[in-house]
Amino acid sequence: MAIQAILFDLDDTLLWDDRSVKEAFQATCAAAAERYEGLDPALLEEAVRREARALYESYETFPFTKQIGINPFEGLWARFSQGEQEEFRKLEKLAPGYRKASWARGLKALGVDDEELGFQLGERFGAERRARPIVYEETFEVLNDLKGKVQLLLLTNGSPDLQREKLDGVPELAGYFDHIVISGSFGQGKPAASIFHHAMELLGISPDQGLMVGDKLTTDILGANGVGMKSVWINRHGVSRSDEIVPATEIVSLRQIRGLAGL
Repeated sequence: MAIQAILFDLDDTLLWDDRSVKEAFQATCAAAAERYEGLDPALLEEAVRREARALYESYETFPFTKQIGINPFEGLWARFSQGEQEEFRKLEKLAPGYRKASWARGLKALGVDDEELGFQLGERFGAERRARPIVYEETFEVLNDLKGKVQLLLLTNGSPDLQREKLDGVPELAGYFDHIVISGSFGQGKPAASIFHHAMELLGISPDQGLMVGDKLTTDILGANGVGMKSVWINRHGVSRSDEIVPATEIVSLRQIRGLAGL
């Protein structure tokens, strides 16, 4: 059956989130190195990432963030000001302390005991990340090709306020989509079948009329496969995979989608 709709993931599919986060870490760690001579920015980034992940997983909110699909590094700059679930209110209260503690612990792991600098770096990281809404070079070219030919739906995991903030950082992006579904607003994240069924109901399509495009095997591809929708794994960096989760198609550029959709 002909493809009637294409579902796109957001982070590292349309937006280059990994690069935005990496550059924000580099800028923030460089600022710390200016304060303390001999502090290695690369080692600080590694330490903060490690400490942030451990701290994030220690909170009672971790099962919820895992279900919704909010990673530790998003937690380092999210405000969690939206979302109806009680867990978002808990996250909103935890976030400032989490930012400070992640950076302070990272510093301490390298022999620098400076809580105030930890606070300053925690706030700076958020500002640096917000200043970097990076889009892949082919994103708008492909969306322009597809707009009006098939329905387009954005299916993204994350906190409602943070995903909206990412979209606001690239104002022209949201207008391409007929629907935007954010896991934190829906209550379940990819790969849950429920969020895919919700998306299909919005589009008025059956699974064989849709195409899911995303970069994560464990969410985008697994979820699409689970509901019988054709999955397209965008693997820009040549990541190897096992046969545990197998996409219908693997691509290296969004420009390949046009042919897959029969357009």
